Amino acid sequence: MNTRPLFAPVTVGRATLSNRLVMAPMTRSRAQADGTPGELAATYYAQRASVGLIVTEGTQPSDDGQGYLSTPGIYTDAHVAGWKQTTDAVHARGGHVFIQLMHAGRMSHPDNTPHHRPGVAPSAIAPGTPMFTPTGMQDIPVPRALTTDEVHQTVQDFRHAARRAIEAGADGVEIHGANAYLIQQFFAPSANTRTDAYGGTIQNRVRFAIEVATAVAQEIGADRTAIRLSPGTAMWGIDEGDEGPALYRHLVTELNQLGLAYLHLMHLGNDAPLADIRQLWKGTLILNRPSRPREQIGADVASGLAELESYGQMVLANPDFVERLKANEPMNEADRNAFFGGTAQGYTDYAALGATATV
Repeated sequence: MNTRPLFAPVTVGRATLSNRLVMAPMTRSRAQADGTPGELAATYYAQRASVGLIVTEGTQPSDDGQGYLSTPGIYTDAHVAGWKQTTDAVHARGGHVFIQLMHAGRMSHPDNTPHHRPGVAPSAIAPGTPMFTPTGMQDIPVPRALTTDEVHQTVQDFRHAARRAIEAGADGVEIHGANAYLIQQFFAPSANTRTDAYGGTIQNRVRFAIEVATAVAQEIGADRTAIRLSPGTAMWGIDEGDEGPALYRHLVTELNQLGLAYLHLMHLGNDAPLADIRQLWKGTLILNRPSRPREQIGADVASGLAELESYGQMVLANPDFVERLKANEPMNEADRNAFFGGTAQGYTDYAALGATATV
C-alpha cells in the first residue's frame, strides 16, 4: 500500500497537522480518584506526538458523566492543571491534541464514581450488560431518566467542559457521540422512550447531539469542535432500528451546517451508510476502521474517501507509529492485560525502534 499521502500536512480546523494519522481515543483508566489525569499521562501522550493529531481518552464533562473506574474529567481546576501538563508535553514535541468529551450515560456503575449515584440516561432502561467495578464484574443497574431541564443542563455541562479543555491548552475537543454512550443512547429507540422534545421522531432523537455540538461550537469556535459517531453500533443494548440510516443522514446534514473541525467516523463495514455520510459531510472526515489490517493503512486517504485515518491499538503499542510506517518496520503487539488501570507497564514502556522507552 502506498502510504505517502498519509505523511502530507493537512489543515484541520485552525490547526495544521504534520500528517494525516490520528491516535484514536482509548480509555486507559489511570486517572487519580478526583478525575485528574495521572502523572504518567503527559509522558504517554507526548511519546505519541508524531501522529498528526492525538484524540485523548474519553473525559467526563461532569460528575454524572463518569462511567468507568479511574477515568479523567475536565471540569475542575485540578483537571485543567492536570491536562495542561499533557497538552504542554504534546505541543513541545510538535503535536496537536483534542480532548474527547465523553458522557457515559447509562454505561456506569455507582461503585465506579465518587458520588455513588446511579447513571443517568434518556430513559430508565438498563443496558443489560455487566461492568467492571472495584469488586469485579457487576450488572449495570437501571439508570435514572434525565428530566428535560437536566437534559438542558447536560448541554451546558458539555459547553463548560469544552471551555475548560481550551484553558488546559487543548487544540480542540471531540464530542463522543458513539459507542453506546449518552449521545448515542438518545439515538436508539432501545434506550430512548422519551415523550418530550428529545424522544420519538428522528428529529427529536438527534436534538441533544445537535444542541451539544452547537453549544460547544459557540463556546470555543466551530473550528475547534469535532464529533465522533459510530452508525450501526449494536452493543450494550443499543439498537438504532430500521430508521438508523435515515437518522444519521439527518444528523450529519444538520451537523454539516455548523462548520465543525472534523467528523470522526467509526466504520463497521456497511459501505452504503458510509457513502451517504461522505456525500452529506462537506468537511474533514477522519475514518476509523477498528479491524483494518496493516496492509490497508492509507487506503482511505489515498482513495480520497477520508482526509485522515485513526488508529487505536497500533498507536497504543507503538509510540513511534509514524516512523515505523515510514520505514516499513514491524509493530509492537499491544499488551491487552494492561489496557485498563495499572502503572507504566503496558502504558509508557513500549519500546521505540532501536531504543527502550522512558518510563
